[in-house]
Amino acid sequence: MNVPTSILATCSATAQGGRAGGKVALEGKGVWVHMEHAKGLGGSGQGSTPEDLFAMGYASCFNSALLFVAAQQKIDAAKATVTCDVGIGRSEAGGFALTVKLAVHVPGLDAAAAKALVDAAHQVCPYSNATRGNVPVELVVV
Repeated sequence: MNVPTSILATCSATAQGGRAGGKVALEGKGVWVHMEHAKGLGGSGQGSTPEDLFAMGYASCFNSALLFVAAQQKIDAAKATVTCDVGIGRSEAGGFALTVKLAVHVPGLDAAAAKALVDAAHQVCPYSNATRGNVPVELVVV
């Protein structure tokens, strides 16, 4: 298990009402999001889903990991973009499970160099470490 040796920052969110017209709010930050079931899960699709928020967090975190690794290797990746697609569906074991696809574009790098950078970022990204072995994550260099 990959456990931090010290906690550098924390945040807290509180949800009420679940996916069906509920809301989730960040404590002390004035940010709240209206939640709703996705159309594929029988909802209106008019609000956000936990998968939407996970995709946003993972994309941002992976982009930061990419920039961190690039800086260590003295590579300019300032214009890199990460698109995170999160899927949800029924699992063979019962219940539901997630899938993740990270599409990474690093302008100015050839495909091999970009893939090496993406692979290295995947080793340091906290979201990648949290999902490893639990959620299938597909890495695509675009």
